[in-house]
Amino acid sequence: MTVHEELQPTTTGSFVDAFRSAGVIWFGLFTLGLGFGVVVTSHGFPWWIAPIISGVLFAGSVEFVLIGMLAAAAPLAAVAVTTFLVNSRHLFYGLSFPLHRVEGRFAKLYSIFALCDEAFAMITSRMRSGRILWTQLGLHMSWMVGSFLGGLVGHTVLGDVQGLDFVLTALFVVLVVDAYRADPNRVTLVLAVLSGAIGLLFSPGSMLVVSMCVFTMTLIVRHVRSARA
Repeated sequence: MTVHEELQPTTTGSFVDAFRSAGVIWFGLFTLGLGFGVVVTSHGFPWWIAPIISGVLFAGSVEFVLIGMLAAAAPLAAVAVTTFLVNSRHLFYGLSFPLHRVEGRFAKLYSIFALCDEAFAMITSRMRSGRILWTQLGLHMSWMVGSFLGGLVGHTVLGDVQGLDFVLTALFVVLVVDAYRADPNRVTLVLAVLSGAIGLLFSPGSMLVVSMCVFTMTLIVRHVRSARA
């Protein structure tokens, strides 16, 4: 079996099943990709940077952060630490993601690469290999195409639209709201707000890194205290 054959989801039925369950999410990622493409050009980067980053990284929130840090000429170490902290949740995704359902070595590698928040939320252990791959491929392609068009349109048409740099902030606000709805833990919310305030107060230039480090430490301390109680 060739690499292409392993990576290709083979059945039409699998695509239809994936489209029925994930089509709306594909459209959502396409729309968000448009925003990312426009943000890329609004920071002065050429439009083609957007689809390249989206295709190679495929890590939505990290991509938004990365563009801002690159535009600000942030140190490489800060970029690396921020990328790890923002995407560290994927370490836990791998513990329960049904990779054993994916058939083929290269297909498994692609499935690992394309594991994102949306894929983790939708894919279950009852799905067949083809449906899993179509779901992830649809998410990946939707994000790439949206970024491509957003970068192209943003460069030629939407370059003067104000407020597009708020896309990242809006994304994180939505993630916070969804996380709180799923687990309305007020203590965690307060700790997150306080951590953000500490980072902004003591290190405005590296607010995200400092805040996430403080937040992680507070969660560890709380867990240890709860375990001892």
